[in-house]
Amino acid sequence: MKHHLVLRVVAKLLIPLILLFALYVQFHGDYGPGGGFQAGVIFGAGFILYALVFGVDTATAVARPPVVRVCVALGLLLFSGVGVVSLLLGGRYLDYSVLADDPVRGQHLGILLIELGVGITVAAVMVTIFFAFAGRERA
Repeated sequence: MKHHLVLRVVAKLLIPLILLFALYVQFHGDYGPGGGFQAGVIFGAGFILYALVFGVDTATAVARPPVVRVCVALGLLLFSGVGVVSLLLGGRYLDYSVLADDPVRGQHLGILLIELGVGITVAAVMVTIFFAFAGRERA
């Protein structure tokens, strides 16, 4: 892909905007349409576009596969950790209202943390699957 100059320049312009849009969808998800899953898919797709345009070797240098696998586990841990904390605070599993003094603030904090965990997990799983399929040629 090194000889496709226009594609590389357009990708360099679009990829930061794609990742920024993913962050917008992530943090706007509790107020409107969107959320963790959609943001994770957009973020993962932006990174896969980077890998397709600039090469898998360059992408693995930017996001090392062991780090991406740790992000899968951290996202799951964040999701399940919010549920366990709500249990420890006397509520039901994923009952966000016990996370703060005000139940409305607790609901907001809980959904924000849950959606963040889902977004991290989905993006990391997409990149992990892409790396698994893209690395099959080299094996």
